[in-house]
Amino acid sequence: MGEHDAIFYKKNDVIKLLEKHGAKLLMAPMHVNHAREVPEYEINPKELDFTNSVEITKGTFCIALWRGTEVAVKKLGEDVISDEEKVKAFRDELALFQKIRHPNVVQFLGAVTQSSPMMIVTEYLPKGDLRDFLKRKGALKPSTAVRFALDIARGVGYLHENKPSPIIHRDLEPSNILRDDSGHLKVADFGVSKLLAVKEDKPLTCHDTSCRYVAPEVFRQEYDTKVDVFSFALILQEMIEGCPPFSAKQDNEVPKVYAAKERPPFRAPAKHYSYGIRELIEECWNENPAKRPTFRQIITRLESIYNTISHKRHWKVRPLKCFQNLEALLKRDHSNGSSRGGSSRSTSSRI
Repeated sequence: MGEHDAIFYKKNDVIKLLEKHGAKLLMAPMHVNHAREVPEYEINPKELDFTNSVEITKGTFCIALWRGTEVAVKKLGEDVISDEEKVKAFRDELALFQKIRHPNVVQFLGAVTQSSPMMIVTEYLPKGDLRDFLKRKGALKPSTAVRFALDIARGVGYLHENKPSPIIHRDLEPSNILRDDSGHLKVADFGVSKLLAVKEDKPLTCHDTSCRYVAPEVFRQEYDTKVDVFSFALILQEMIEGCPPFSAKQDNEVPKVYAAKERPPFRAPAKHYSYGIRELIEECWNENPAKRPTFRQIITRLESIYNTISHKRHWKVRPLKCFQNLEALLKRDHSNGSSRGGSSRSTSSRI
C-alpha cells in the first residue's frame, strides 16, 4: 500500500509506519481525521492516469483517464497548498460544484481532497470551447447564435436560481463555455464564482478574470447576478459579429471603455440582428444593472426569436415543395388519364 492509498483509506497505523520510515506524506488542507468524514465524492488519486495528459481551457484543467473515461482535472498544486487564499478559492469552487446539476452546466464527478495535490474532476468535453469554435467558424448564422445563446442562458439562469442563494459566475466568456457531442453548450469553470449571500472581501481584478467580458460594476464592491447578463450580451453579439468585443484593444484597456458607457459597435448586416436580437443585447448591457433583464426573461425572449426564425426558414422552403408536389400530381394525373384514354381536360377538371 502506498502513501496515497494509506491517506485515502485512512489506515492510520500504516500512515504512522510510513512516517516512521521517513515518508513525507502530503496532507491536504481539507484532510479529515476519521474515515467516516471522508466526502462521498472523494476519488483515490491513484485512479487518475495522467500519462497522456494535455492542458485544456486556458491551462486551468488537464485531461486524465479515470476508470476508462477521459475526464478534466483541475489541480491545486503542491506549491500553493500553504496559500490560504488559493485554498479558500478551491474550497469555494468545490462547494459550488456539489450544488450544481443541470444539462447546460459541466458535470462534477468528484475530487481529491485527502492528499496533495488536491483536484476537482469534471466531465471532459472533447469538442472544446466556444472561443475555439468561433475562431474557426467566424460569425454564426442568427439561428445558430440564438440556439447557443439559449444554452448559455439556461445554464447561467439555473445558477442564478440556486437556493437559498444565487450563484454568480463572474467569469462568463467564450473560453468558459464548452461544446458537448450533441452540439449544445455547457457553462464551465467556477474558479471565481461566488454565492451572492457570501460577502466579498475585495473587488475582482483583471488578474482574476478576463476583463473583456466583465461588467463595469464587478470592479466595485457591490454587484449582483446582473453582471452575468452583461457578459452574456457581449457573447451573443460576438457570435453574430464573429470577433470579440473591442478586439482592437488590449484586454486590460476594455474596462475603461465600458466605464465610459461605450459598447461594441454593431457592424454585421442589420438583418442578422432582426426579430429583436439587437434590442435584447442592448438591454442586457445597459449601464444600469437594474434595467437588465433576468435570465428567465431572456430565455422567454430567445425562445420567441428562435421560433420566429425557424418559422420563416420553414416557409421559405415550403412554397417550393408545394409547387414541386403540384407538378408531380399533374404529371401523375396526366399519365393516368392517358393510360385510361382520358383527356387533359378531365385532368384539369379534377384539379
